[in-house]
Amino acid sequence: MATLINIGIVIGTFLAMEGVAWLTHKYIMHGVFWFLHKDHHQKDHDDFLERNDFFFLIFAIPGIVCLALGNFYDYRIALYIGIGITLYGFCYFLVHDIFIHQRFKIFRNTDNWYFKAIRRAHKMHHKHINKQDGECFGMLWVPFKYFLESKKTKTI
Repeated sequence: MATLINIGIVIGTFLAMEGVAWLTHKYIMHGVFWFLHKDHHQKDHDDFLERNDFFFLIFAIPGIVCLALGNFYDYRIALYIGIGITLYGFCYFLVHDIFIHQRFKIFRNTDNWYFKAIRRAHKMHHKHINKQDGECFGMLWVPFKYFLESKKTKTI
């Protein structure tokens, strides 16, 4: 039973992180921390790294703290929350940085309706280059219309 509860904590944390990502993207990254996020929307350099990459470090801190509390002080719930946060961060990196923005030239082509929908939604997000009037702030779950659109355009 404890194993199922621990798995539930990991999955629940992972799912909750999509909401956290949406909220922080919309209100923090496109708000007070726009100065760090701006170069992700308005390319003003040719460097591999962006100021926006500081968010990777900022968002890793809660996961690291939870993992440390779980490992060093035996707070098991914190450990499983830290695992959920870390798994979400890893998936976010794979989807956002590798699949969508192609920072590494792999996973370029897909005919999968889910991946096509999240790529299209993120493209719509980047249509707006300023911090105002943005849309599609989620990463792994996007408005339903993009899923429907991608199912209609599936190659047979």
